[in-house]
Amino acid sequence: MTSQELRQSFLDFFESKHHRIVPSAPVIPHGDPTLLFTNAGMNQFKEVFLGTGTRDYTRAADTQKCIRVSGKHNDLEEVGRDTYHHTFFEMLGNWSFGDYYKKEAILWAWELLTEIWKMPKNRLWVTVYKSDDEAMELWKTVTDIDHSHILKFAEKDNFWEMGETGPCGPCSEIHVDLTRDGNAPASLVNAGNPELIEIWNLVFIQNNRIPGGELEMLPSKHVDTGMGFERACAVLEAMRTNFQRPPSNYDTDVFLPLLSKIAVLAGKKYTAGTTETDIAMRVIADHIRALTFAIADGAIPSNEGRGYVLRRILRRAARFGRTLELREPFLFKLVDTLVATMSHVFPEIKEHQQHIERAIHGEEEGFNKTLDRGLILFEQAVVNLHDSTTFPGDVAFKLYDTFGFPLDLTQLLCTERGLAVDTDRFDVLMKEQKKLSQESGGTAEYPTAGKFLIPATVTTDSEFTGYTQLETEASVIGMAGDYIILDRTPFYAESGGQVGDTGEIIVNGMTVPVRDTVKDHNIVGHFVPVSDMNAAAREMLQTLPAHATAKVDAARRLSIMRNHSATHLLHAGLRTVLGTHVHQSGSLVSPNHLRFDFAHFAKVSDDEMRAVEDYVNEIIASKIPLQHHYAIPFADAQKMGALMFFGDKYGERVNVVQFGDISKEFCGGTHVLNTGDIGYFKMRSEGSSASGVRRIEALTGTNALEYLSLQNKTYRERIEHAYTLVDEIQSMQKLLPADSLLAQEDTTGLDIEMRKLEQIPDAPSEVLTLEVGLEFAAQRQRFRELENFMLLLMEKKKGFEKECAKVKFSSAATDFETLVHTAATVGSIRVVASKMDAGDIETLKTLGDALRSTLGSGVGVLAAVIDMKVQLVCVVTDDLIKTKNFSAGKIVGAVAKTLGGGGGGKNHMATAGGKDVGKLDEALANVIEIVKGMI
Repeated sequence: MTSQELRQSFLDFFESKHHRIVPSAPVIPHGDPTLLFTNAGMNQFKEVFLGTGTRDYTRAADTQKCIRVSGKHNDLEEVGRDTYHHTFFEMLGNWSFGDYYKKEAILWAWELLTEIWKMPKNRLWVTVYKSDDEAMELWKTVTDIDHSHILKFAEKDNFWEMGETGPCGPCSEIHVDLTRDGNAPASLVNAGNPELIEIWNLVFIQNNRIPGGELEMLPSKHVDTGMGFERACAVLEAMRTNFQRPPSNYDTDVFLPLLSKIAVLAGKKYTAGTTETDIAMRVIADHIRALTFAIADGAIPSNEGRGYVLRRILRRAARFGRTLELREPFLFKLVDTLVATMSHVFPEIKEHQQHIERAIHGEEEGFNKTLDRGLILFEQAVVNLHDSTTFPGDVAFKLYDTFGFPLDLTQLLCTERGLAVDTDRFDVLMKEQKKLSQESGGTAEYPTAGKFLIPATVTTDSEFTGYTQLETEASVIGMAGDYIILDRTPFYAESGGQVGDTGEIIVNGMTVPVRDTVKDHNIVGHFVPVSDMNAAAREMLQTLPAHATAKVDAARRLSIMRNHSATHLLHAGLRTVLGTHVHQSGSLVSPNHLRFDFAHFAKVSDDEMRAVEDYVNEIIASKIPLQHHYAIPFADAQKMGALMFFGDKYGERVNVVQFGDISKEFCGGTHVLNTGDIGYFKMRSEGSSASGVRRIEALTGTNALEYLSLQNKTYRERIEHAYTLVDEIQSMQKLLPADSLLAQEDTTGLDIEMRKLEQIPDAPSEVLTLEVGLEFAAQRQRFRELENFMLLLMEKKKGFEKECAKVKFSSAATDFETLVHTAATVGSIRVVASKMDAGDIETLKTLGDALRSTLGSGVGVLAAVIDMKVQLVCVVTDDLIKTKNFSAGKIVGAVAKTLGGGGGGKNHMATAGGKDVGKLDEALANVIEIVKGMI
């Protein structure tokens, strides 16, 4: 039976038992911020067990994609070294939601294993919870299992719990004896021995764990089962060989195509043994599955959360690739093989294949650049250990901080050498780095608002009115140092990347400025530094409750709302242009600009940037009205398809911000009422924020207009620079001999091109509108044309400079005969110190070489004024280096001191520079004394 046939037979069997066959949930649990990855089949039915959700069926079965690499399900270090642990695996499962219970679950499990799949009954063992006599009796009565093969175990092995509280219950596990003779003793059950492994777990959810630890019975009882698909395939493969060789999940058609491809890429053979080569191939085969399915479902390697887990997996696979002598990116080449073998079950990996390959290739290429250097540092540190068996935490931290080695990669390398990492020291350095990172930052005009101590008198949440009001009548119900607490407020407190509002609070005719707004839980604090209040205002605010009028700075809030709404449109644009793998990784929404971090594996090209910018401005032009869904049930928001983000915590009721069908996101911030209110959107930068995370900074409204005006000014300046280049080219052309090809070139065409490029309108002076912005932004094509023309001019100028340098060199070579003939002497040593006409340091060095060959025996110092600075070249002939120990570096350094500069180089030639052009003659006059001092 092939793996495909086994999977289908499981589904067909339970379909015959009236189960709904449901699709696998994504391996990225977008609806459950508590999980990094889907790690069990029950995850998609979690709310049914919790009693917060329902289905229109009571029986279900599926094959669920799972990843287990964190928390209690961390199998990463076992992967590849044994033959049955995996990071990614399929879980075959069947469920009953208040329908059938223990009897049917046990009966059908036995029927499938022994009658459909024909597993030998004498090789099957069963465990039940120590007090679950009902399950024990059912196994004895509804199946014909050997009664001595039914064992009882305690909570650790046979009681399943979702968490510290919530639904839970006893479970019954089925184990398979894989020994050659099928006579494993009972002591091997639940002992972690690969010769007797668990294959299926039947969980009977009948209890609820309440705070305090007590159990109560649930009104409805459920069944939740899970069977490892890969293990089932291995058992059936072992049956085919009559258990004559140790079964391995990797020896099935689930993994063999991948292993064969790896063997071809590495030029090595997979022997299914325990050699380092075999282990490396198994690790890679496993890890590419986890990477492929996670990326297909929307994750991306990065520095945080699940992205960091994927980065660790990829780097572990790449590191094992070195064992196979695979030094260039190779993991992405395995995706095609996986797609060919599994896309008939999971079509999403074929649909996203190109994106998956690009993401893996980009990440692997980036890691390879630092891996070799990191390994060199690691090996050097190991050599320096001598007899110690502890790897220094300082080196482990440097490997992490400089070379991107996760700590567990360093630990893996150390384990292979019998070493332990000083993780205590590593943790200290990590904490110091985080502290420095938190302490670094700009200064502000006012102190930064932070946490405040909520007075005991404040017992109710602050009512936020700022979605619809910018001015609200309220009461002062508390003071906490520099913070005023109101019962109602239009001030938005810093949250979700949006900065807090500023404005003023008026109490009995007295006005105090609000410099920032923050909140602790749902209590809003209005930050009013004590220095901003006089004694009368402070005294009045202490008389509670005091009537107040809270007024938000309306212009500032509008700018913030423009930028916040623009982040939503930008997010939609990035997902449209780059792919749906893009998801927000952080943001800052201030009145002056917006910053948007997003997960993406490569630099965003200029064409992609323009496409995103155009997309956003098209949405602005469409003037789509805001639909703000306030405090709707979380489940309703999910059904709407609202985007949510890992790490965010959502309550039972949430806010969703929607702009038509373009953008729907969970968001508690404030927004414009219509996309047209944004005015215009303009990106000003795109770059890397962290590995796997890109950052865009952008402007809207009048800030965008000012930026466009600045660009216009820059364009004018570059036009002037281009004219200067044209003048320089034409001036140099006049210095060339008439028979030179460049002298005969028609450079008048440069002036004609310049006149074309100069035709750009002045920046608009009127109030920014979308139409004005688009009209001005349309000139960006002219910007690109100018940039290309500037590159052409600079290349052309270099050509003319080289030609002129040849002319100057020919003239200088003739002059050298005169310079050498008239040179001063120090003893028998000729000393030449002279100014030269050179356009750059390379030309001056070429002249220095020519002088050195003409000198015979001597020292030469040549000087030229280049770009308003003095450049020096010193040359020394070989005989003086050998007999007098002369050094060009020392000589030119001494000469440069007079010019307020310095330099150095080799004994035969060295260069230096100085800023004080006025002292050049004095510096050259000092050369003879400097040479005398060296004799």
